[in-house]
Amino acid sequence: MSRRIIHSATLVSDGVQSENAWVEFSGESVASTGSGDSWREHADAATIVTDAEGDFLTPGFIDIHSHGANGVSFDDGPEAIATALAAHRSHGTTRSVLSLISDCHEYLVERLAEVADLTRRDPLVLGSHLEGPFIDQGFRGAHNPAALRSPTATEIEQLLAAADGTLRQITLAPELPGGAEAVAQFVAADVRVAVGHTAATYAETRAAFDAGASILTHAFNAMREIHHRAPGPVAAAFHSPGVTLEVINDGVHVHPDVVKMLFASAPGRIALVTDAMAATCAGDGHYLLGSLDVTVTDGVARLSDSDAIAGSTLTMDAAVRRAVTEVGLSVPQAVAAATAVPARAIGRSGDLGSLAPGFAADAVLLDADFKVRAVWAAGRELPRPEHPDA
Repeated sequence: MSRRIIHSATLVSDGVQSENAWVEFSGESVASTGSGDSWREHADAATIVTDAEGDFLTPGFIDIHSHGANGVSFDDGPEAIATALAAHRSHGTTRSVLSLISDCHEYLVERLAEVADLTRRDPLVLGSHLEGPFIDQGFRGAHNPAALRSPTATEIEQLLAAADGTLRQITLAPELPGGAEAVAQFVAADVRVAVGHTAATYAETRAAFDAGASILTHAFNAMREIHHRAPGPVAAAFHSPGVTLEVINDGVHVHPDVVKMLFASAPGRIALVTDAMAATCAGDGHYLLGSLDVTVTDGVARLSDSDAIAGSTLTMDAAVRRAVTEVGLSVPQAVAAATAVPARAIGRSGDLGSLAPGFAADAVLLDADFKVRAVWAAGRELPRPEHPDA
């Protein structure tokens, strides 16, 4: 069993920042932690030792909402998934939920089965996220309008069967016909229901949360805004203590001051997500998001035939960096939003999102500018590309 010690680190985990700390990995788990030179007592000739040189050491980032990178989408099959994940892993994302965009029923069944197979083979893949097809036409964003529909019990049963226990999250609009029943059916199957791409009112959203929905998909985007007489889904999430609010912190989807308001209004419940599409780490140009044409200019993705934002080109290290440098969060707040909070949102708070003993040996070493120096997942150091910021 391989053993590794990372020492002389500024450890950021469990809401605490500790100087001159060390972490020991044994196999795929964290074995012990400490401070100062006491790590030497745990090292032998076979131990791999890494000097963090005072840089930040955090748990591995967990992205529960991402669609692709490196020029391809998670909808494009196993080879494309591997290509996209390589980009995200090089930017510190050690565990990923693979988001699939709205499409016809048969296509989604095939994709869910593919992800289920991959989840069984690769522990760094946490399962799938269906973003649609049960979403509102008026708030569809970059989803094909022809693919959207109201949920039925039969279709849900078939989607759940295809996923075989690996569907972690579904984004749906609870106000649709059959929406309330769909929330109950997914919750009963231990799938996290996320309210999003929705015309739901404050009351309708609160009802969905009361029925077991537990995530708000990319807060403020593709939903009613906060109005002083009609507060909408975001305010409903503020007042539902068990709900996690996703936010795309790229400076485009949500203004930094509004992101700061989210963190202040729902402390400990904001999860940074990328909502990254194929152009992430691939540059400007023309891409597909599902079946829709997307043009990426200066890193901003929009539908080619309209001004609608079509996902992002964000990576998790950039989301954390912006949370500190632009939003003004503390480093522990920003790191928790990329680690412990998303882990809890999908029911993995017992083994992911912390560098405490017994947790997965997933870690990111960040320099003073929050650029990634090294990434470990399940105790193994992941390869770094020649140009990680490409």
